[in-house]
Amino acid sequence: MNPVHRPVVRWLDLMCALILLMVLVGGVTRLTDSGLSMVTWEPILGAIPPRTEAEWQMRFDQYRAHPEYQFINKGMSLSEFKVIYFWEYIHRLLGRLIGLVYAVPLGWFLVSGAVRGRLAVLLVLGLLLGGLQGFIGWWMVKSGLEQNPYVSPFRLMIHLSLALFLLSMLWWLRLELSGSPRDSAPTLRRASLVFIVILVIQILYGALVAGHNAGFMFNTFPLMLGRVFPPGMMTFEPAWVNLFENATTVQWMHRALAWLVLTAAIMLRIFVPRWAAADHHVRVLRVIFALTLLQFALGVATLLLKVPVWLGVAHQINAVLLLLASVRLIYSVPSRA
Repeated sequence: MNPVHRPVVRWLDLMCALILLMVLVGGVTRLTDSGLSMVTWEPILGAIPPRTEAEWQMRFDQYRAHPEYQFINKGMSLSEFKVIYFWEYIHRLLGRLIGLVYAVPLGWFLVSGAVRGRLAVLLVLGLLLGGLQGFIGWWMVKSGLEQNPYVSPFRLMIHLSLALFLLSMLWWLRLELSGSPRDSAPTLRRASLVFIVILVIQILYGALVAGHNAGFMFNTFPLMLGRVFPPGMMTFEPAWVNLFENATTVQWMHRALAWLVLTAAIMLRIFVPRWAAADHHVRVLRVIFALTLLQFALGVATLLLKVPVWLGVAHQINAVLLLLASVRLIYSVPSRA
């Protein structure tokens, strides 16, 4: 590793850890139905929490004027409101912290010349994407503040997708700067690309499942209402809309993709001795295989137990770790030696 890049690598480690924490807190916020508790977006003043009972009452009155309270949480007490407000506040505060921890060191690295050229461009792009993520987060929340007391599943999917894209990009740059080993293995590269594509689609469907609250339906496994294809899967017109807007179909797709990801991981594990070009390929494949088995088990348990918060969050975080391991594998098998 270039000594100049050592502090940059440590900073990227910190950023990846903070984004992982952000995903975790975001999962808790979603699963505790806390995301619509803050009905205004105040980038600066919003960092200051309510400090007096009068300020808490004012925030509560704002919340009571919106659909989630009127249609779902009618009669909620102020003390109950404080709990859901806490999680959304922490989620937004962490977003501000991440922006600060990203921008200030990056400015220093740019001025000192520690990052230049392509690396500088990508890191500045990361800063811009982080700012965009804040706007998308509010755009997502706003969808549940008008008539429908639920956030748009599509906006939720975009919000998560951008977070994971930014995390994956920073993780890739960290691997480059730290000099992680790379050895060409064309067949393994092709198989790894197929795996990560399936995995990304599965994660996107996981976001749709969360957005539609589809995890609270059909809490049996492996069948749904005792059937492979449950009733109600293709009731929307045109037919393709069912893939994204029909909660039954969305859960079925998430289940089907889980089997596909598991099968792909098993195939990689079986054939890796033949396809791998180095020991580090085998080590990463072992991690991917273990995380895939754990992810499948967490998914089944989350479904059967009707999405307890801790289990739903564990399922989400393990999916992110599996994605990072897959990015590590793709990085380790360059298209050219």
